[in-house]
Amino acid sequence: MVHKQPGQCPVCGGDMIIKELECPTCQVTVRGSFETCPFCILTGEQLELIKIFLKSRGNIKEVERELGISYPTVRGRLDDIVRTLGFTPPKPEVTRGMKDELLAKLESGEIDADEFVRKLDEAAA
Repeated sequence: MVHKQPGQCPVCGGDMIIKELECPTCQVTVRGSFETCPFCILTGEQLELIKIFLKSRGNIKEVERELGISYPTVRGRLDDIVRTLGFTPPKPEVTRGMKDELLAKLESGEIDADEFVRKLDEAAA
């Protein structure tokens, strides 16, 4: 039986190294110190999301449709994966459409200036 390669030690959480590799076809064994796959630290759910994301060629709407989850949930899960892999997720850009929508609400009196600034900050966070 073959098990999934652990990325982190189940005891202390440290990074694992591989000491031995074996070819199941010819039984050749190689010994040494090898790095683990960086994706081995991801959960099964995270790996599944990456597979679907790649299958859809990065189209978040398709990922959303296939998993039956919302766009913000897909983005949040992708950001979690990015953080797990040791990167900082990019801050989303405030689009011109977002700005125009907020300006229209400000001009119509639907929101005040403080709320305009707060919503603009939230959109960029």
